[in-house]
Amino acid sequence: MACYHRILVALDGSPDAAAALAHAATLARDQNALLTLLTVAPRPAQPVGVGASQPPDLLGTHEALLREAVGSLPADVGVATRLERGNAAETILRLAGEGHDLVVMGSHGHSRVHRALLGSTSERVLKASPVPVLLMRASRPGDRRSSPASALPPR
Repeated sequence: MACYHRILVALDGSPDAAAALAHAATLARDQNALLTLLTVAPRPAQPVGVGASQPPDLLGTHEALLREAVGSLPADVGVATRLERGNAAETILRLAGEGHDLVVMGSHGHSRVHRALLGSTSERVLKASPVPVLLMRASRPGDRRSSPASALPPR
């Protein structure tokens, strides 16, 4: 009997998120589960002053990230995609509560400066998720393979 039926995979383009996707795909095949691939784009920034140019909208980058992720999955894995705007942790938590059995995400994303200022997205999700969270870490030099972050010794 399968434990997981719907797995939410949070993607941000980081190596840890790629490891999370690979592990989630293996779980989905094993459990015959549907993957929901999620990426969260920031809201479009507003120009700072009169005459200032509009900052670039990163929506296209996030769309490409989802396309690449879907293309990397085996054909026998069911997949849905979600592209949202807003705060990543809040969005992941909201979607986790919408019928998902598990959240799989990278232990460290791209926003290391933001983590120092605001707390990491993965930490916020881990503390507040209504469902289990699996944090993955990409292989580092000297590692034999990607492994769940919770199984690794403390840094």
